[in-house]
Amino acid sequence: MAGEIPDLVAHARTGTGKGAARQSRRNGMVPGVVYGGGADPLPIEVPFNDLVAKLKAGRFRATLWNLKVEGQEDVRVIARDVQRDVVKDLPTHLDLMRLRRTSKVNLFIPVVFENVDGCPGDKQGGVLTVVRPEVELRVTAGDIPDHISVDCSKMEIGDTLHISDVTLPEGAKATIERDFVLANMQAPSGLASMKDDEDEVTETEVINQTDDTVEG
Repeated sequence: MAGEIPDLVAHARTGTGKGAARQSRRNGMVPGVVYGGGADPLPIEVPFNDLVAKLKAGRFRATLWNLKVEGQEDVRVIARDVQRDVVKDLPTHLDLMRLRRTSKVNLFIPVVFENVDGCPGDKQGGVLTVVRPEVELRVTAGDIPDHISVDCSKMEIGDTLHISDVTLPEGAKATIERDFVLANMQAPSGLASMKDDEDEVTETEVINQTDDTVEG
C-alpha cells in the first residue's frame, strides 16, 4: 500500500484570469486551481522546476498529494488535469481536487508481473506479452496502492491472465466490469513459425486431396 503521502508545495495566487496566469508563468511558476471538498476554489501556483521534476518521476496523476500552501491548512489533493504547451510539452496549468481520506477516486495503478523468469512458459522459450501495464481502479483516497501484483510462476505457453486472477487490495475495484486480459504467455517466434508452416502444409494437402477427388 502507499506509504507516507508526499508534499506538494504551492503558493496562493492573488489574481485570476489569463493575465494573472501569464504573469505567474513569467515568474517561473505554473498556475493552478484547487477545487472540491466543499470549499471555494483556491487559485495557486507551483514552482515550475518542482512540478516538472514530479511529472518526470511518473505517476503524478495517480498520487495522493499533501498540498501545503502558506496560510492554509494542509489538504489532500489529487491532480485532475495537467495542461501542457502543445509545442514544448511543458506544463502550463494545473487542476487539483481536494479529497478526504474516505473519498473514492478512479486511478490508474501500475501492474507488476512477478515470477516471470523461471516459470514453465519462460523455460519453454515463451514470452510474456503485457496487454495492460496499468489498470484503472476505484480506490479509497487514504489507501491508494502503489501497484498491484500478478503471480506468473505457473504460467505456461498459451496461458492468459485476467483481472479475475488478481487479488485486488481491500476496498479497490476495477472500473471495467468485464473480465479483461492483463497478459498472455506467447510461444517463441520460431515455434510459432513452425506451427504456421504446419498449418500451411495441412491446408495444401486438403486442397490437393479435394482436387484429386474432383478429377476422379
